[in-house]
Amino acid sequence: QVQLAESGGGLVQPGGSLRLSCAASGFNFRSVVMQWYRQAPGKGREIVASISPGAATYYGDSVRGRFAISRDNAKDILYLQMNKLTPEDTAVYYCYAMVMFQEFWGRGTEVTVSS
Repeated sequence: QVQLAESGGGLVQPGGSLRLSCAASGFNFRSVVMQWYRQAPGKGREIVASISPGAATYYGDSVRGRFAISRDNAKDILYLQMNKLTPEDTAVYYCYAMVMFQEFWGRGTEVTVSS
């Protein structure tokens, strides 16, 4: 079955960096658009970044220029490199994939940006 497992979250100071990972299994990872979403406390879920099978990328306005999405199709892992973090980046970050017209989400990894 499709599984998405995020890791790499934690507490970081403003201006710092983190790299999130999402280990995928149960589907043909290399052929699927992969996305990162986040949900801040008291807010709705928003898209952070997206990457196509051909590595074309899209970023939300609030993270463009600071975050970088990438994928390792040999290892079935999705990454999110987050730089210049601010308290506004505090959220639970989720990995997302649509496989055979079904939506799949990971359980999320929590990122807290605070001094």
